[in-house]
Amino acid sequence: MTELLGIDVGGSGIKGALVNAETGELASERIRVLTPGDFTIESVSKAIAKLVKKLKYKGPIGVGFPSAVANGIVLIPPTALHYPGWVGHSAQEAFAQATGCPVVVVNDADAAGMAEIRWGAGQGVQGTVMTFTLGTGVGCGMFYNGQLIPNFELGKVYLKGQSEVAELYMAGRIKREQGLTWRAYGSRLNEYFRYIEHLFTPDLIIVGGGVSKRGDKFLPYVHLERTRIVTAALMNDAGIIGAAAAAG
Repeated sequence: MTELLGIDVGGSGIKGALVNAETGELASERIRVLTPGDFTIESVSKAIAKLVKKLKYKGPIGVGFPSAVANGIVLIPPTALHYPGWVGHSAQEAFAQATGCPVVVVNDADAAGMAEIRWGAGQGVQGTVMTFTLGTGVGCGMFYNGQLIPNFELGKVYLKGQSEVAELYMAGRIKREQGLTWRAYGSRLNEYFRYIEHLFTPDLIIVGGGVSKRGDKFLPYVHLERTRIVTAALMNDAGIIGAAAAAG
């Protein structure tokens, strides 16, 4: 059995675990360290190295990172908070140097989507599948017949009548910060996903991230015309599992 380390970098926490690369199951306990408040390359690299040390791991590491990423290089400011100092820099090299391990860095929503397509709610589904992670911001993975189309930053779109990007209106963090009821939050998700359906007419939408375990609370308020919408089967572990798969 091949075990690889997957790490999911979020706005509030950095989570990691060993993953069975054949089955997609966690092969160790899930470790979490706090995301540094300043979110610099140096501080995030140190936090990742701390997590790796806790797991006593040496080997390939996959990291899901909250930004558009190409060949390990960060393309836009990370997270919904748009932390500076990352664009044009290789997160892949920084994390490899900090951990002493070979590292592959991919977009965090792409990683979660890859796990859901391979082992979760998108397994065997043909056509267009879109996966969304609702947390500090909103990440999106786009797949056609199981093939990833990377770096779909659809948390950055504008809804009609809104002066701020959508993720500042309906991310999981927004529900907590604004004290929204599930009905009010579900209504916002309905507005967003109806717009996504209008733009892309996907066959399936998979909702992941921290709120995915409460799908029964918000999905009753999401009414799409033709697209099936479900919560992630791997829930909040999808990012870790997909990151590990990317390292394989």
